[in-house]
Amino acid sequence: MSTSARKSKTERTYPAITGLQIAADTITATLDDGREVSIPIAWSERLSKATRTQLKDFEIDPYGYGIHWEAIDEDISVKAFLDGWEGR
Repeated sequence: MSTSARKSKTERTYPAITGLQIAADTITATLDDGREVSIPIAWSERLSKATRTQLKDFEIDPYGYGIHWEAIDEDISVKAFLDGWEGR
C-alpha cells in the first residue's frame, strides 16, 4: 500500500448506508451501525426540484458510501448525513 493510500490515525471511518427513506421534506438513511440520520431535501437544489417518482428512483452505492439519483444526476455521501452538506 502506498503512503497516500494509508489512513492516518485522525482520518474518520464512516458507517455504510444500508437503507433509505424519502419523506415529504427529509431523506433518512439507515446506517450499518444502527443509527438513522436525516437531512432536509432542501439542502439539494436538484432533489428539491425532483418529482416524487424521481426521488424514489435512487441507488445505494454497493459499499454503502453514498446514494445516486440517475435521473437528476445527484449524489449524496454518508458524510453529508453525519457531517453536514458543504454544497448547501
